[in-house]
Amino acid sequence: MYKSMRSARDSRRKRWRLRVVEEEYDAQLVEIKAKANAEVAQAVIDRRTSYGYPNPMPPIPSPTPPTAPALTLNYYSYSCPNAEAIVREAVKNATDNNRGIGAGLIRLFFHDCFVRGCDASVLLDATTANPEPEKLGIPNFPSLRGFEVIDAAKAKLEKECGGVVSCADIVAFAGRDASFFLSNGVVDIKMPAGRYDGRVSFANETLRDLPPPFANVTVLEAMFKAKGLDLDDMVTLSGAHTVGISHCSSFADRLPADPLDPTSMEPVLASSLQQKCSRGGDPVVVQDDVTPRDLDKQYYQNVLDRKVLFKSDAALLSPQTLKAVEHNAKNPEKWERKFTDAMVKMGNIEVKTKANGEIRKQCRFVN
Repeated sequence: MYKSMRSARDSRRKRWRLRVVEEEYDAQLVEIKAKANAEVAQAVIDRRTSYGYPNPMPPIPSPTPPTAPALTLNYYSYSCPNAEAIVREAVKNATDNNRGIGAGLIRLFFHDCFVRGCDASVLLDATTANPEPEKLGIPNFPSLRGFEVIDAAKAKLEKECGGVVSCADIVAFAGRDASFFLSNGVVDIKMPAGRYDGRVSFANETLRDLPPPFANVTVLEAMFKAKGLDLDDMVTLSGAHTVGISHCSSFADRLPADPLDPTSMEPVLASSLQQKCSRGGDPVVVQDDVTPRDLDKQYYQNVLDRKVLFKSDAALLSPQTLKAVEHNAKNPEKWERKFTDAMVKMGNIEVKTKANGEIRKQCRFVN
């Protein structure tokens, strides 16, 4: 009997010691995770600083007019008839749940096309052979969103018609469909297809090719021209800043408002943002405080009212672009048509062919 009681007592002690160990482990794990998160946040800040972000400006790339192989509408009508519908369904599911993902998909298309052309190089994950792909470049990490939507569409497409639909075309279709849903069906882009996927992706090319948020109009014009886009295309595509979010670090140089600068941020908005951005870390805020969920002409009114976040937005008050901004603010239908045309034009930048590309089986890795 006593032996049985001793055995039960020993068993309870063992369970108690095990619980203490587990609790200590859990506490250590929480501490480790918190420290890791802090280190990741600091690493992002350190990387931005080490690259001189947000200054100095990156060098303007030399003009390299885009090549445009024969992209066509309804490209997959025979080889994969449901291709575009599958992508549209994936985008609809995502934007129904979170319209911010739609803004991320439009930005994903832009960031893909401006670096090495529209070849899905922005989707490639880090590997041992290439630990620093585009998606880890300062303009992309950690702010670029929508990768999971592309993955979902690609997985369904591979089941339906494996090895047929390129990731580059999925990104283009997703940008098109996000524009459609965020504009409540108004912006209806006829996006041609036939792109192949690239095999190369480097983080250090993102600062060179992607227009920075502190650029003036001269730099913006030059960077768009290098991709075969003109000044009006630049103003038109900037309208996408009417949706989505931004990290405070991207416009910290605009806070507080400068009363001596005629392009300075509107003081009430600047004061509100300064409060939100002083919480520590790198908080995010909406880019358009009036219609944050909709792709519309509100961005241009915000530019005129000095209620925009970036210096590159405020730069559109320059004499070269002011008239176009005013026109877009007053004529939403014309801006919508111009936006559809500019998205198609951007989708033709440096398109890959079978000769220098592939159709990836997984969008995050080359074959």
